[in-house]
Amino acid sequence: MFSIQSPLTLIIFPWLGLSLVMTTLASNPIAKPGCPTKCGNVTIPYPFGIGRDGACSLSKGYNVNCNTSFTPPKPFLGTRSIVEIMDIFGNGQMRIKNFLATKCYQGGELVSQSTQSSLNMSWINLNGLPLVFSATANKFFVVGCDDYAVILGTRGRAFTTGCFSNCATPDQVINGSCSGIGCCQTSIPTGLKMFVTGVASPTNHTNVSDFNQCGHAFLAEQDKFTFKLADLSDLKFANRTKDRVPVMLDWFVGVNQTCVQAKRNLTSYACRKNSNCTDFVNGSGYRCTCLSGYHGNPYLSPGCTDIDECISPSNDCSHICTNTIGSYKCSCPKGHRGDGLNSGSKCTSNRSEFVMRVGLGVSFGFILLVIVVSWIYFSSRRKKLMKKKEKFFEKNGGVLMKQQLSQNGGAMELSKIFSTEELKVATNNYSEDRILGKGGYGTVYKGILKDGREVAIKKSKIADESQVEQFINEVIILTQINHRNVVKLLGCCLETEVPLLVYECISNGTLSEHLRKSKGITSLLTWANCIRIAAEAADALAYLHSAASTPIIHRDIKSANILLDESYTAKIADFGASRLIPIDQSQVTTLVQGTLGYLDPEYFHTSQLTEKSDVYSFGVLLAELLTKEEPLSFDRKLENRNLATYFVSSMKEDRLMEVLDPQLVREASEVQLVTVAKLVKKCLNLLGEDRPTMKEVALELEGLKKQNRHPWSEQNCQEETTGLTGQHDLYPVILCGLEGNNPSTEEFCGLDSADIDLVTELNQPR
Repeated sequence: MFSIQSPLTLIIFPWLGLSLVMTTLASNPIAKPGCPTKCGNVTIPYPFGIGRDGACSLSKGYNVNCNTSFTPPKPFLGTRSIVEIMDIFGNGQMRIKNFLATKCYQGGELVSQSTQSSLNMSWINLNGLPLVFSATANKFFVVGCDDYAVILGTRGRAFTTGCFSNCATPDQVINGSCSGIGCCQTSIPTGLKMFVTGVASPTNHTNVSDFNQCGHAFLAEQDKFTFKLADLSDLKFANRTKDRVPVMLDWFVGVNQTCVQAKRNLTSYACRKNSNCTDFVNGSGYRCTCLSGYHGNPYLSPGCTDIDECISPSNDCSHICTNTIGSYKCSCPKGHRGDGLNSGSKCTSNRSEFVMRVGLGVSFGFILLVIVVSWIYFSSRRKKLMKKKEKFFEKNGGVLMKQQLSQNGGAMELSKIFSTEELKVATNNYSEDRILGKGGYGTVYKGILKDGREVAIKKSKIADESQVEQFINEVIILTQINHRNVVKLLGCCLETEVPLLVYECISNGTLSEHLRKSKGITSLLTWANCIRIAAEAADALAYLHSAASTPIIHRDIKSANILLDESYTAKIADFGASRLIPIDQSQVTTLVQGTLGYLDPEYFHTSQLTEKSDVYSFGVLLAELLTKEEPLSFDRKLENRNLATYFVSSMKEDRLMEVLDPQLVREASEVQLVTVAKLVKKCLNLLGEDRPTMKEVALELEGLKKQNRHPWSEQNCQEETTGLTGQHDLYPVILCGLEGNNPSTEEFCGLDSADIDLVTELNQPR
């Protein structure tokens, strides 16, 4: 077929094309000659045929019974089947009417229903037919608020599955959702030829009968069923669903044959001329489809016929269309160039070539202009960004830091001042999935540096320009701390609005997390491990108080700030609240900061900060390790809510063993437990001068740790720590503040006056 698509043909072709298509369809028969093509409103294509003698079908299994007692007539599977056919598709699928299993209850008693049997069960049997239930199109559904159902596959593919649907009130139900609340669904396997299902209720709908009296179970085409709340109260749901929600079947030819096997016997081979054979994936058999560019019934002689694509306005030709066998070809008229395709270069006049070249020149000129303007714009923007970084660097104390570095003889390497780009790359532009934790001062991200090191990058919420000099001094001091039990500060970035701190990454969670997880069970926080972790933390604090070049008071010692690395070594973290103490001063007056439950009562009332404030907080930490109780818990009685007072009072009342963790009581001797408890009591003295130093605490804990060092205990310790799991990188900061001795409700963590009175009461001696 040859055609030129002019404006006139664009008007005539749709009508001409429709006429030719109808003629072509008429030349491609649906059924055998002399056989009916329809039963009522349903088309019956070959290999299916109407009649019992098999003259109009491929074989007996494809016979369709057209029942003329209905108006209009209705087609049914086989000769005596009650399964009504709704549609047969040439792509190998068939829709049939549904059957539901239904049970209804009233006042807790079963109400008889008109179903396939008195047992309120449903089944469909395709045995002996070239049909299987479609595993991709169908799902098994259960509808009801107190119902469960089982579906059994007994032919083709033996299987058993089911689901349970439950809900207490109508407001729990979600329209359109079939996920177990009022409706549940499950898949079926491939190759299924028969199923049986029944529905049951655990409590006979006693608790839901006011809005749901019936339960239903059925197999259905999933795209045709949408669950609604109204379905639960619809007493006619079964009848409506049977008529409106079909079951999808897959049909095939050549039972127990592949395409290769079928082609060996051309007499019985079902695929006719110009068709392809494909193996049936949902069972044994094959299907026939027309080749590309052909249409018709591939099962019926003379087979598939060529499609004249040129008569259809949907072809891709822009000017001339020439039909070929199985395809078509596009071309351009004389004096034109191009491929003649609407989706390609179409056809252009040779005379327009000059105009095209001029247009290309203008286009290239415009593109060049855009490139130049863009380069100027981005250069200007880059300069502004550099000036902005320099401004932030100066505001955040970058100049002061360089001066300090030069005065210290380069004690801290310049590489420890990170650039903005370096940290952006390390955190994937501060991606949400890189967040390790959030606290009162900011957010901590996990970063991976160019050299492969994993780091924790702390991004503060606010920047205090009045504290720049103190911040720089702290950074320089902290980067010089070199203790195996202190999280190492690697450096900082000063080119952003707020400074960024870069720490080594400790990736095995916090001591607080492990204490909460191990409460009440036999855990790996054994006596030996608890004493080791406590000794390591105490040694690190003693180092900060006395061995560092400038003493450092942590001011927020708690289990959430003790991190555990891969080998479960303790690491003190989060120096956001820490203060540097000049060597010639034993105490400083400062804003009260810390965490409720750990806060030194003397520091709380006087605002005088000393190393003994850390000792008190460490005493609470020790008590937490011994009891695995939270430092401040409103689940305990009022007089016991504060762990410090609770622990000390239990010792005074000779109830120590009652409050200790049962696992530690089993593993340690009473002498060891009492020794540590006395150390806790010393640390929790209300007067700081009566508390031991952290060095004394560390020495006593080290002695206890050595008592546990036996060859067999070290081996057990290694085996136990190897099995620990759970990776949670958290650097939380929970800080509270007040000025002097007179706290205000706005300054103390947002607490009202009643809360402050409670905190004050909890810190009083008892």
